[in-house]
Amino acid sequence: MIRPARPDDMRAVADIWHRAWHTAHPGHVPEGLTAARTLEAFRSRTPSRVADTTVAEVDGEVAGFTMVADDEVEQVFVDPERHGSGIAAPLLAAAEQQVAAAGHDAAWLAVVVGNARARAFYEKHGWHDASDLPYEVVADGTTYVSPCRRYEKVVSTGGTTATGRSPRDR
Repeated sequence: MIRPARPDDMRAVADIWHRAWHTAHPGHVPEGLTAARTLEAFRSRTPSRVADTTVAEVDGEVAGFTMVADDEVEQVFVDPERHGSGIAAPLLAAAEQQVAAAGHDAAWLAVVVGNARARAFYEKHGWHDASDLPYEVVADGTTYVSPCRRYEKVVSTGGTTATGRSPRDR
């Protein structure tokens, strides 16, 4: 079941975010950022994000989540124990619908360059690699630049991406 998050979901969201982030990012982001991404850091970040979080629930447990801010799909994570189970696709579709419902023609997200699994997933679901994106991340008061790619997808009929291209222009 895909549904809006509730405050009591956010501890599970933080736990999944921590496990999944550390599955996908070490070796692909600045070393200091990896060290700063502690479980407590994720737990302190999630309560304020309940309003823009959508969760996937399986057998009464949170199994994955998305966070959307304006036209950016900021986070898409599934519990690593459930990778490959089909949870990510409906979560991503729900995030795309949120962006469209907010009046945006296109959605975008940042994918760490070395995260080949995520990049293949997004491409399979109609997203395209639009450009290089040195993504600034602040952790423990330090700013890191994470090497990312900006992925985009038209989410409304007749829209164009932020780079002005329609999917036909690729």
